[in-house]
Amino acid sequence: MATGTDLLLTPAGARTLPAYLARPDGADLATPLPAVIVVHEIMGLNDDIRRIARVFADHGYVALAPDLLGAGWKPLCIARFFAGMRQVATGRPYVEMRGFHDWLAAQPGVDPARIGMAGFCAGGGFALLYAARGGRDLRVIAPFYGDIPADRSLIPDVCPTVASYGAKDGVFGKLGPVLDAALTDAEIPHDVKTYPDASHSFMNQHEGLLAKVGPYTPMHAAFDETASADAWERVLRFFGEHLGPTGAQS
Repeated sequence: MATGTDLLLTPAGARTLPAYLARPDGADLATPLPAVIVVHEIMGLNDDIRRIARVFADHGYVALAPDLLGAGWKPLCIARFFAGMRQVATGRPYVEMRGFHDWLAAQPGVDPARIGMAGFCAGGGFALLYAARGGRDLRVIAPFYGDIPADRSLIPDVCPTVASYGAKDGVFGKLGPVLDAALTDAEIPHDVKTYPDASHSFMNQHEGLLAKVGPYTPMHAAFDETASADAWERVLRFFGEHLGPTGAQS
C-alpha cells in the first residue's frame, strides 16, 4: 500500500497551507511518474481525501492533496473559498492551486507533462473552472458531483474529462447530462456517468457528524460501494489513456 506525508507548503503566490503527498510504494525518484492533484470537498483536507490520494498512488500516480481552506474558523474559510472561486482564474484558490501545481510539477519523480486533477463536490466544480482558466496544462480531470460553469463558454477550454454524479443527489444530480452535452458540443473527449442509485459524496467515506447528517440533507450524501468501485475503474482507465502508462498495481 502507498504511504503519504502531511506537509506545510508555501508555493509561489500562496499562503502556507497544509497538503498531503502520496507516492507509489517503492517509487524510484529517478523515474518520472504521472501525477494527480486531489481537490477536497467543502470541509477541506481530511483523512478521506488522504485515503483517495493513496488510492491514486497505489495505481502508479504521485498524488498531492492541498488544503485550499487554510487555518481559521471553518465557516469563514469556506465562505472565502467560494468567494474566490467566483473570481475565475484570478481568485485566491486559483492562484494558490497554480502554486501547488507548479510545486508538484517540479518534484523529483514527477513528469510535469503528465498531471491530472480529481475534485469532489466543491472540488469537482473547482476542477472544471481551474482546467479552463488556471491550469490549461492539465492533461485530464475527474470532477465528482460538482457544479458546472455557469459560463458555458468555459467548457471548450477544459481538458479530457471523466465526470461522475449520483441521481439521488437533489442539488447536483441532474447536471451529468448537461455536462455531457456541453463536452460533446465542444468535441472534448469525455466519459460522464450518472449512477441511478447513488447520491452525493458516493465516493467519500465520511465519519462523525458528516456521516450522520449527510443522508438527511437535500444531497442525501452517503458512500455507495458499488458506484464508487465502478467510478474508480472508469477514472483509472480514462487517466491511463490520457496520462500514459503508470505501472499500476492490480
